[in-house]
Amino acid sequence: MQRFEMREARSEMRAPRFEKAMRAAVLVTATASMLILAGCRQDMQDEPKFFPQRGTTFYADGRSVRPQVANTVARSQGDQDSYFYTGLVNGKEGDGLPIDLTADTMARGQERFNIYCTPCHSRVGNGDGMIVQRGYRPAGDFHTERLRNAPLGHFFAVITNGYGAMPDYAAQITPQDRWAIAAYIRALQLSQNAKQSDVPAGQHVEDLHQIANEQGMPPGFANPWGMPATAIYGTPNGQDNGIPGLGTTTAPAGAQSHGSNAAGQPSASRDSSGPPLATPDAKAPGKLAGPQH
Repeated sequence: MQRFEMREARSEMRAPRFEKAMRAAVLVTATASMLILAGCRQDMQDEPKFFPQRGTTFYADGRSVRPQVANTVARSQGDQDSYFYTGLVNGKEGDGLPIDLTADTMARGQERFNIYCTPCHSRVGNGDGMIVQRGYRPAGDFHTERLRNAPLGHFFAVITNGYGAMPDYAAQITPQDRWAIAAYIRALQLSQNAKQSDVPAGQHVEDLHQIANEQGMPPGFANPWGMPATAIYGTPNGQDNGIPGLGTTTAPAGAQSHGSNAAGQPSASRDSSGPPLATPDAKAPGKLAGPQH
């Protein structure tokens, strides 16, 4: 009898505790529900916006779809197969310049060349850029006979598609700027191999050795360029192995190996015993001339 009374007393003591726990649980659930419901606003659903092809009073012409900006071209539109975008004519590299050759074009080409091309090709285009001096595969020497005779479309196509160890720069450089770079490369080539017929009347072409001597440069300053000892080819026989169809090229002195270049030409030393030097002529953009005499 006494045990029953004790159990009953304990049950009565537990009842208030249970009720308190239930009330607390209900309160927590209600609070959480209020917070959740407060976060379910319909601002994004009900915000003012335009529906495609529907009218609106926001613009005076009543159209929600606005006219495209002048000269807008979608990615899938435009003449992507034209010479301007490919550098090719009937599948072959062309030699025309599809943009205006002006002083601004040359300045732009020089700027883009110095940004994207000089790390490998150097500022004079001899393929001995800073990363080549630090062990990267030698880049192309624009002053070799083959590249001096290469059409402008070749340089544009190589910049667009890459060549050998050189990646493409289509994403970094616009077609307009690629042509400007190609024009500047031609100017670099003329600066080291200009002929009297390449300059306007009244201008004079001077030999690089003569200029170096007059300016007090050290002996050998105008000698042929050579690859640094750190330049490597990365080929089993330590040679460039040439370009398909052009024979085999032996590695220059000091270079362990040599790879293909950004313009598709093995790096080679320039024989400066004869090629003259010319300086830009502001009156004839793209042409090079020396001081008047």
